[in-house]
Amino acid sequence: MGEHSVTSGGPLRTEPDGSVIISLWGSVGPERAAELRQLVVRTVRHVRPYRLVFDLTDADTIDPINVGTLAAACTLGDDHEVPVFVDNPEPDLADRLCAAGVPPQNLRYVSRR
Repeated sequence: MGEHSVTSGGPLRTEPDGSVIISLWGSVGPERAAELRQLVVRTVRHVRPYRLVFDLTDADTIDPINVGTLAAACTLGDDHEVPVFVDNPEPDLADRLCAAGVPPQNLRYVSRR
């Protein structure tokens, strides 16, 4: 499969309203865990966007470690008053995210194409 960045289109994208979109793509496995964790912490603590959105439209799979990172991002966002949303998870992934602690209201199904 080869090495690839955890995100597509660069590490993040800032929208005109101040939201930061992190688009995950492909298979997000344990070899990308540190990269994703660092990106989340840096974005929430230092960028402090209006909102942080993980777009999973192009994510094939996300391993349990990274599911935990997305759940932790919601908690970290709450601590820093940055709303965190997870867009377009597959149904089974949505179930795993909720089981890991992502509040159901933070899961959204929107088209970004």
